[in-house]
Amino acid sequence: MHTPTPSALRVEGLGLQIGGATILKDVNLDIAEGAIVGVIGPNGAGKTTLFNTISGLMTPTSGSVHMHGTDITKTSVPARARAGLGRTFQTSSYFPGLTVLENVRLAAQVAEGGNYSLFRFPSPGDAATKRAHETLEVVGLDHKDFTKAGDISHGDKRKLEIAVLLVTDAKLVLLDEPMAGVASGDVAGLLQNITDMQREKQCTVLMVEHHIDVLLGFVDMVAVMHFGTIIAYDTPSEIMNNPTVQSAYLGTAA
Repeated sequence: MHTPTPSALRVEGLGLQIGGATILKDVNLDIAEGAIVGVIGPNGAGKTTLFNTISGLMTPTSGSVHMHGTDITKTSVPARARAGLGRTFQTSSYFPGLTVLENVRLAAQVAEGGNYSLFRFPSPGDAATKRAHETLEVVGLDHKDFTKAGDISHGDKRKLEIAVLLVTDAKLVLLDEPMAGVASGDVAGLLQNITDMQREKQCTVLMVEHHIDVLLGFVDMVAVMHFGTIIAYDTPSEIMNNPTVQSAYLGTAA
């Protein structure tokens, strides 16, 4: 008998109201472990708010969020991170005054059981530094080890964020518009980085992306948001042929 793949993330009846306004309404989503899932929808559809509730930055007014079978609806952001939830934001998040290596090594230091102390720079051969070097090789930034993070290109900053997620052993990764501001020539490399991350760490990836043509050729499943709820969740080919999606988001079918 076929055993269903366990859920990495299960969102049930998720709702969020702020000042009487409904931001999210009855959002349901079940993502299998190891899947790469895209989230699309018009501006204001609730995509980033959904990410905020999953990652713990906002507390839903109804519904629940389960990660690998555990209810994390009211769990703190740090506790979710320790449980294996990692996230990037629409704008790159890093320490611009530190080198590329130092940024990743700090994250590795925490993953090794330490903390974000800028005053504890370990020896070149310690576990956190070794882990950082190996991760930078995976994303193709090993040649930028000693470059200040604030001086690298926007595409490389996105790669740096992925390196930080990789080194923390995140098992559920939320990528909020990873291609935003990335030069077209860097898109393929960044997609390869995400694929490598998923394969290397066997993690589950949920990504919001406005470049629909890129997304549809890359993900396993697509969730379509409209007015704060998910109106369709299916394979890319089925989503493209879904008349509800065509009228609500992709334009009315010809």
